Amino acid sequence: MMSIWKPGSGLLLAALVLTRAADAGELVIRVQDSDGEPVQHAVVYLRALTSDAPPTRPSEPVIIDQIDKEYVPFVTAVQVGTSVIFPNRDQIRHHVYSFSEAKSFEIPLYEGTPADPIVFDVPGLVTLGCNIHDWMKAYVFVVDSPYFSVTDADGEAGVDLPSGDYAAEVWHPELDGDPAALRQRISMSEGPSSLGFAIERKHVWNPRRAPSRGDTGGYR
Repeated sequence: MMSIWKPGSGLLLAALVLTRAADAGELVIRVQDSDGEPVQHAVVYLRALTSDAPPTRPSEPVIIDQIDKEYVPFVTAVQVGTSVIFPNRDQIRHHVYSFSEAKSFEIPLYEGTPADPIVFDVPGLVTLGCNIHDWMKAYVFVVDSPYFSVTDADGEAGVDLPSGDYAAEVWHPELDGDPAALRQRISMSEGPSSLGFAIERKHVWNPRRAPSRGDTGGYR
């Protein structure tokens, strides 16, 4: 989930089952892989086809931390127009960047919290890196909808929805292909529901993390 700032072919296996859940107005989404294991860090998002409530706009900025030379969280979902702040909580400097089409930016070597947030104003996938620590990678998935969440370690995410019809999709860093291939339609009326997705995962290569040097003699 996100924090709030406050001062090998990728064959996609769709559709499990629609059931009743616990809290009125909540859609519980479960994502699993082809072996039936829960999938963490999956973005689930819905676009309103019809709705009783107008879409909301993003308000407060979101935080993506740098802790122990890693981005936290690994996957963040935000609505178009959201500002993101990148605090560096390590005692060394980081250089945050993205060359993604949806958002290209750099925050050169710094400690502490940058003065200005980064505004994610175009929908799409943004891959984050660090110019000093090659293994540091994270993802920001920008959606043009106020209805989204990220799955937890149990592969579950909840989204509060007004009544209406929605198209639901899922994205994950190890998903190969177009998320639209997994799209499902759901109608929310009275009471809660749940929705299931199953995905086949592909291997994604990541640079190996360098051994610690005590953070005293260099950037590693």
